[in-house]
Amino acid sequence: MTADEFRAIVLSLPDAEERSHMNHPDFRVKNKIFATLSPDLTWGMVQLKPAEQQEFMLLAPEIFSPAPGKWGENGSTKIALSNVSDDSLVREAVGQAWKNLGEKLGRAKKR
Repeated sequence: MTADEFRAIVLSLPDAEERSHMNHPDFRVKNKIFATLSPDLTWGMVQLKPAEQQEFMLLAPEIFSPAPGKWGENGSTKIALSNVSDDSLVREAVGQAWKNLGEKLGRAKKR
């Protein structure tokens, strides 16, 4: 999978938009990040719940891994783009990250 293919998947979701953070692309809904691309465009990242992260890592450990440090412990999940031959799991992970953000934004609205 290329960075442009990852970008197309992310931007196909409602209200998703691309911006930049710390010199690399990120993807947001209502100014909240749910996915990014690395500065060298070799990997993507999605924000999952830790249990979801574990499920994806079990399904495809060559594709999914935790981001370093606390970010990874909290569900930030790296996607090795060069290891993706079938985009179905990436689409699922990106969709789940988008859904998680929507749930989080919904909770924030109710406060």
